[in-house]
Amino acid sequence: MNRHNVPPQIPAPARSPETSRESSPAAFVPGEKYRPFAPIPLPDRQWPGRTIAKAPIWCSVDLRDGNQALIEPMGPERKRRMFDTLVRMGFKEIEVGFPAASQTDFDFVRELVEQDRIPGDVTIQVLTQSREPLIRRTYEAIRGARRAIVHLYNSTSELQRRVVFGLDEKGIIDIAVTGAKLVRELAEAMPETEVVYQYSPESFTGTEIEFARAICEAVMDVWEPTPARKVILNLPATVEMATPNIYADQIEWFSRNVKRRDSIVLSLHPHNDRGTGVAAAELGVMAGADRIEATLFGNGERTGNVDVVTLALNLYSQGVAPDLDLSDIDEIRRVAEYCNQLPVHPRHPYAGDLVFTAFSGSHQDAIKKGLAALRRSNSPLWEVPYLPIDPKDLGRDYQAVIRVNSQSGKGGIAYLLETDYGVTLPRRLQIEFSQVVQEIADASGKELSSADIWSAFERTYLEAPGPLRFHNHRTLPDSHATEQRNMAASVEIDGQKRDIHGQGNGPIAAYVDALAREAGIEMRVVDYSEHAVGRGADATAIAYVEVSARDGRTLFGVGKHSNIVTASLRALTSAANRIASAAAAGK
Repeated sequence: MNRHNVPPQIPAPARSPETSRESSPAAFVPGEKYRPFAPIPLPDRQWPGRTIAKAPIWCSVDLRDGNQALIEPMGPERKRRMFDTLVRMGFKEIEVGFPAASQTDFDFVRELVEQDRIPGDVTIQVLTQSREPLIRRTYEAIRGARRAIVHLYNSTSELQRRVVFGLDEKGIIDIAVTGAKLVRELAEAMPETEVVYQYSPESFTGTEIEFARAICEAVMDVWEPTPARKVILNLPATVEMATPNIYADQIEWFSRNVKRRDSIVLSLHPHNDRGTGVAAAELGVMAGADRIEATLFGNGERTGNVDVVTLALNLYSQGVAPDLDLSDIDEIRRVAEYCNQLPVHPRHPYAGDLVFTAFSGSHQDAIKKGLAALRRSNSPLWEVPYLPIDPKDLGRDYQAVIRVNSQSGKGGIAYLLETDYGVTLPRRLQIEFSQVVQEIADASGKELSSADIWSAFERTYLEAPGPLRFHNHRTLPDSHATEQRNMAASVEIDGQKRDIHGQGNGPIAAYVDALAREAGIEMRVVDYSEHAVGRGADATAIAYVEVSARDGRTLFGVGKHSNIVTASLRALTSAANRIASAAAAGK
């Protein structure tokens, strides 16, 4: 590689004075346009050696950050449904809007307060910029609430100070302190409401770490928190700008260096611009954070906020109680899709339609064996390959765990037949039938449902086409009193009803003899197995026979009937028809 990371065999296009950036994007060199994020000087960082042993405080921001990012923001009915769902899930802090920015948000907050829709153990949160008219309007919205978090923010990043506000650090601190004073003044004039103070240096990740500490401490000097009456300092990755470890370093540095740490609830508000919001949040908690603001399934501006469902279930998969009820994940997803008018991706962690589904043959086989081993072990410990948590814990079942397409193998096919139809295929039959299914899947190019697979099984084995149809049988007495059995079977051969006769040491051997003598179909039984399908009076026997034909090939026949002998003879008929059909086709 040359110094611009361009492969030598593809030289970078030469730049001419006439070539503009707009007209020649291929000429860009990343190092000339973008700068790497500077690491945080923290040589003795502690977070890499920590684990998460308990859930953080969760605050849903679906009704604010999530709502503002929607093509069609929620109306009152959708807001109510989202709020009620969040309450049922167990959120104790819910940001319900930016009441000074929208009449819809203001009216919704008033509805929650006036209609007493806020449970006693739930605290609403309202957002406001650090501007006097907005702060006053915010307090009008929460009047009468039992308890509310007033979330004050202003942007602090070097970029926004320079290009948006045209202010130096002192000017930005003045905005925050002025707003903090009014927040406290109005809270003290509203003693009927317990007001919790929260401050966010918006664009924290783009703010010099020492300045972020300075502005937060200036706000705390106004609010004077104590260990008994803490403030929330929320450190947003308003734009995700670096790898998650750098965010963790920022959080640990801040946590270790900010004053009055015992009087602070340190909160995170990650976004997902680089696709690593979940990792950043988890590392941020390891670095010392107490609280996370997040949304269901990561809805939010641009690439979204951090996803609280993934965060919570990641904890759950590690044996840590998430303190949220996610036992009906499909209902939660339906509510989110309805309220947000946005779909949840089928591959979304834990919640998507396909996340507990295996199409790959080797994966299906491993899952099938893992579930069987789990049943045998009678252990409470969940250990199943490819399934990090039990789908049943989320209200799912195993019916959609294994699905079949052209990439699937015998394990998945056998699992679906056993789970949905009670049919437990012998291993070699699994291999044989998987080839049948593979041909169907290749021809259609589509996923095959459990019903499709069962239909193919019936066509191939239970209703195998061929010259024979079995009707019934009877055992005849043997005048010589030997071990041999004489049998007469009523069958159709090429549409003609006939009685055929055979002899053997049991019904199976006698029927094989009869087919060879009178139908001209020779075969030798290599293996036989059977099992019941269903229980009690409704139980049905299913029999499997593996036979060897005259040419040496082996194949299976399957029969099903309430009488085990009849099921066995039907299985032999199935095998005989398959031999005859193969011979007729020249196979």
